[in-house]
Amino acid sequence: MAPKSKYLFIASMDVDPAKEALFHEVYNTEHCPELGKIAGVGEITRFEAQAFQVLIGGQTQTISPDGQPRFHAMYEIESPEVLSSPAWGEAVELGRWPEQVRPYTTNRRHTLLRLTYPE
Repeated sequence: MAPKSKYLFIASMDVDPAKEALFHEVYNTEHCPELGKIAGVGEITRFEAQAFQVLIGGQTQTISPDGQPRFHAMYEIESPEVLSSPAWGEAVELGRWPEQVRPYTTNRRHTLLRLTYPE
């Protein structure tokens, strides 16, 4: 998965299990499509954290996502300024997200990564 942008913004969170179906519906059909219309926003993908095993130093280690947010949305963006633009501010307040979904999210984390390889 080669990024097309120099920056990756990651929004990570958990959601109340009773609201999980609505969370996915709104995220996929409203929230991501609206943010995807903003100039400077590229590909948007969503992921769910999973436990896994990895071989390091000749030993298999089990890695658990316990305590970490379960759901992650990744936005390729042209620059950090996209996140503070009026268009971004408007888009994150559209649709059902602010009133019917956001209040039921917890363990929220936001991360901005700058591409270092390949340049």
